[in-house]
Amino acid sequence: MFDQKTIQMLLEGIGDTLYMTLISTAVAYVLGLPAGILLSVSGKEGLHPNRIIHGSLGFLCNIIRSVPFLILLILLIPFTRALVGKSYGSTATIVPLVICAAPYVARVVEAALNEVDPGVIEAAKAMGADNLQIVTKVMLVEARTALLSGATITTGILLGYSAMSGTVGGGGLGDIAVRYGYYRWETGIMVVTVLLLILIFQLIQNLGMMIVRKLDHRKRQG
Repeated sequence: MFDQKTIQMLLEGIGDTLYMTLISTAVAYVLGLPAGILLSVSGKEGLHPNRIIHGSLGFLCNIIRSVPFLILLILLIPFTRALVGKSYGSTATIVPLVICAAPYVARVVEAALNEVDPGVIEAAKAMGADNLQIVTKVMLVEARTALLSGATITTGILLGYSAMSGTVGGGGLGDIAVRYGYYRWETGIMVVTVLLLILIFQLIQNLGMMIVRKLDHRKRQG
């Protein structure tokens, strides 16, 4: 069963899965990080409270987060096809993964920034720092361990979602598991793909948490 062709297919599946997961995480943070900062800054206890901005952006995030990923994946098929030229494959799957993850990232960033000690922020204000300086040089620095922890969790979630996209031809290990494990009843390939997904998840989580512990240790020493 595990001939050269099957092994090659599994290796390509690992590559596609990592490609979808890591790229979608990076793009989600490009969109979600500024949105999270805006949510924190415009909140009731933020640096520049604004009910309209905070309420509107928060409502949009909640709407997207309330839609299950598989349904969102199907709903976005026309948009994905218009954006990348097709609605299947690993590149096409990145589109719904990003749209699903960006609001989650925004909320993670908002929560991390809101946990920054208000005394540190007040000290920065007393030293004459403006809001941009407080965000970039104080809040983001103080919240770096929480932000990295959130990024690790987000990456793990997107790994699972990328596998879920295999039900509609999303590519990667999830697609292999569906095509061979479900439609062809090849249990061996199904088991191997599940084990590979577990291994990748553990590697991502352990690497992320190791970096978080090192940063937290340095922070406490400082």
